[in-house]
Amino acid sequence: MSPSKPKSSRKSSRMKVQAHRDRLRAQGLRPIQIWVPDIRSPSFRSEAHRQSLAVATSTHASEDQAFIDAISDWTDE
Repeated sequence: MSPSKPKSSRKSSRMKVQAHRDRLRAQGLRPIQIWVPDIRSPSFRSEAHRQSLAVATSTHASEDQAFIDAISDWTDE
């Protein structure tokens, strides 16, 4: 077991996080917080399944898919 450094010489987690954020800001970035749907929740899965069935059984399914294909960019850039 290696001897540990005295606490006073180690950076605290708070200081490490602040240094990391400072480096990101120096790169012209800024932090933002966003809220997204919880894809693990049963209600999300149920609603996603309901919507996918509605799209799949639509009388316009082929036209809808053609539209999605037309606006999708799958090229490697």
